[in-house]
Amino acid sequence: MKEPASASPRASREESPHEQSLARLAMRLAAHAPHDGSFDFKVPGLRVVRRSRPTRVLERATVPPSLCIVAQGAKTVMLGCEVYAYDASRLVAYTVDLPLAGQITRASEREPFLVLVLRLDPYKIAELALKLYPRGVPGTESSRAVVVGPSSTAIVDAAARLVDATIENAEAEFLAPVLIDEILVRLLLSPVGARVAQVGQLGSGVQRVGRAVEWVREHYSQPIALEHLAGLVHMSVSSFHQHFKAVTSMTPLQFQKLLRLQEARRLMLSHTLDASSAGQQVGYLSASQFSREYTRLFGNAPTRDVAKLRQDGVVPHEAAS
Repeated sequence: MKEPASASPRASREESPHEQSLARLAMRLAAHAPHDGSFDFKVPGLRVVRRSRPTRVLERATVPPSLCIVAQGAKTVMLGCEVYAYDASRLVAYTVDLPLAGQITRASEREPFLVLVLRLDPYKIAELALKLYPRGVPGTESSRAVVVGPSSTAIVDAAARLVDATIENAEAEFLAPVLIDEILVRLLLSPVGARVAQVGQLGSGVQRVGRAVEWVREHYSQPIALEHLAGLVHMSVSSFHQHFKAVTSMTPLQFQKLLRLQEARRLMLSHTLDASSAGQQVGYLSASQFSREYTRLFGNAPTRDVAKLRQDGVVPHEAAS
C-alpha cells in the first residue's frame, strides 16, 4: 500500500518505535480527514477528528462511551471541576455518557490534532472481559468515568491497521471487527483495563450508573426523582447518589442541569430558537433561572453567547474528540 503524504514533518533525530507507529497512524488519519472536522469511516462507530489550531474557549458536548487514540496534538477535557489531559502518549476512554468540556491545547496547520474515536460497546467489552478475566475482573480504586492511560505501540499499530482495513469494503466487513477486538483486548489488558471492563460488568457501579445516565439523557427535560432513578438500577437512594457522584463527579441534579444547558445552547445555535423557547424546551419553567444558570456556565447571557459563537463560526463539536 502506498503511504499517504506525511501529516507533519518529523525531526531528523532517530524516532522511537512508538513515534514511528504514531507517525504511520497520523498519516492514515490525515489522509481520511483532509481538513478540519469529524469524518466517519465505513465501520460503524469509528471516526477521525482533525483540528488545525488550539481552541480559545471550552467546547461543551455530551459524548457516548468511547475510546480516543491520539496520533498527534493534545487536548484537555473537564468533567465537573476535574481536568484530564491526553495526547499521543496517553489515550482516554469514557465509560458512560458524559457532558464534557474540551479544549485543544496543541495543534497547528503543519501538525494538526488527529484522534481516532471508537465507540465502546458494553456487550463486546463484557464478552472480551469474561474471556480475559475468567475469575472475575480485578477490583479498582476508582470508578470515575474518564479513564486516562498509556497509549501503547501495539494499540497504535492495531489502530493504523484498522484504518487501512476500512479502505476496501470486503476488508472492512471481515477484518475491522477482528482489529477492533484486538484494540479492546490490548486495552483491557493494559494498566487501566480493569476500569474500562466495568463498562460491561452487570451489576457494577459504573454499569448501573450508565443505565441511570441513559435514562436522564432521554428524559432530561423532566423533573428527576432520585427514588425513581435509584429504583431503576436497584440501589438505595443513598447508595445510588454515592455511586453516581463517584462515576460522574456530579450529583444527578448537577448532571441534568449540564445536559439541559448544553442542549439549550445547541438548539439556539443550530435551530435558531430564542432563549425563552430553548429554556422551556429543555425543562426550565423560569426564564430568569435559565438565563442565570446559562450565564454562570458559559460566561455570557444566552443571546449574547450564541451571537458570539455565530460570529466566530463555531458549530457544536463532540467534546471527546
